[in-house]
Amino acid sequence: MHKSSVPSARLRRTVTHGIVTTTAVAAALGVAAPSAGAVTTAPSASTRAADIGTTDAQRVSAAAVVRLDPTADVLLLSDYDFIHALWQKARDAGESLDSVRVAAEQAMFSSAAADHVRFITTGIHDAYRLDQQRERDRAEAERAARLAKTQALQVVGIPSTPELLGLNDDNFIRAVIKHTAAGPEVRAAGIRALAGEPTEWREFIVNGVRDAHRIDVANELKELEERDRKEAERRKELAARQSTAALFRITPTEGMLVLGSDNFIRELLRLAPADLHGSELYAAAQRAVLSSDPEEWKRFVHTGADTAYKLDDENRRKKAAEANRKLALQIQAAAENGGVHPGLVAAAKKALAGTDEQVAEFLKEDTQYRLKRQSIQSMDVQATGWHIRQSTVDKGEAFITPVDSRSPLADRQDATWTIVPSLAGQPGCWSFESVRKPGHYLMTTVGPLRIRLAPDDRTSDFRKSATWCKRKNGTATGFVWGVGPEERWLVHMSGSLYSVTSNASAWVKDSGVWKVTAPLAP
Repeated sequence: MHKSSVPSARLRRTVTHGIVTTTAVAAALGVAAPSAGAVTTAPSASTRAADIGTTDAQRVSAAAVVRLDPTADVLLLSDYDFIHALWQKARDAGESLDSVRVAAEQAMFSSAAADHVRFITTGIHDAYRLDQQRERDRAEAERAARLAKTQALQVVGIPSTPELLGLNDDNFIRAVIKHTAAGPEVRAAGIRALAGEPTEWREFIVNGVRDAHRIDVANELKELEERDRKEAERRKELAARQSTAALFRITPTEGMLVLGSDNFIRELLRLAPADLHGSELYAAAQRAVLSSDPEEWKRFVHTGADTAYKLDDENRRKKAAEANRKLALQIQAAAENGGVHPGLVAAAKKALAGTDEQVAEFLKEDTQYRLKRQSIQSMDVQATGWHIRQSTVDKGEAFITPVDSRSPLADRQDATWTIVPSLAGQPGCWSFESVRKPGHYLMTTVGPLRIRLAPDDRTSDFRKSATWCKRKNGTATGFVWGVGPEERWLVHMSGSLYSVTSNASAWVKDSGVWKVTAPLAP
């Protein structure tokens, strides 16, 4: 097992100007050190229960969106704290409530009461409608993918089974090209698709199988035509009708296959599943059957249905892609407003400048969580290149030390944090979760002043203790803990981290400045 290169607490503090005790730090700052019997609880947040601009009915309606139990305690929260409770439920729900989560984060970034009211009364419902639409689009895409496999099997003449339909795309293609019913062109097209990306697998299943099978049929008919032109024409018409019927998810009977072209199309319209009504495929069939020109009927059966089906598929893709891009833009805006996720902002811009598939990958829940990783670098000229980190050998105490891309992975993970909205629900504030130890956060208390890592015990006191608010420190960024007159700045002294009041302003100005940087452990 790899050992971390972190020096021991004793050695590090000896090298950095000797051992610094809590009492010494307190004396240097002009603040009282805690007595032995002092209670070390976090400062209580200022009462915000009066900051309620919404009715119980509006809150119950908002809570129903995320399935939050609107207990008496919940209904008495301030608007901001109520939004935080909604955000936690949306976050726990995963991608099914992504838009609600992002909209809640945007509301929490604002300190304006009107924005909080707006989210509770209308914003959460608008966001939920987006989530519902994305969920419907996802379900439709999954259903369409399964139907595309059914149609591909039907076109080639392979019996459809639950086992075949349950295969993922690449294994489904392998099953198709290995089947004896697959012609040379279908096999060749399948092999080419397998050599490509997942988007090429999907294109083969949705459209490529039909295109390749059409070539196989044409090649067979060409050979047959040299011997029997009439039989070749009959088989060509039969193949076209079977392919078109497959697009309507219909297995045609022998009697249906010998109908005139116009009546064949009428049967397709009569038997078409209800969900196809309103599709471009259905509309094209209606236009064709209303024509009095037999050539129009034949054109629809041989080429028009295929063209309309591809247009429906393209429209489905565009609709889902537009919804994804809208959500990605919301995430980008929220990250820009927060100011502590430059990596997330950059990734959003890169995804939005790329393909629809790249946007979909960006929106995945695990991708989003990972993109919230950042490192926090000291801007003190005496500690250039030093980052905030923790160490298990120091019992979770936090300090700053030089760490860069060449450092051991364990050290880089110790200096990387997932920055999440404040566990205590304070606007413009954050909590820093350890990448090395998920569920553990940077925290402090009134008594010891020392910054350390501790697990979230889900108590109100802990969540306040693990909340840090971004503040301007001169022209740079600082982080403070606590609220109102009890605010304490995050500073370093002799390599260790403390929370101190601003009555040592010169020290705070030098050692309380930080920069959120790219994660050392992406």
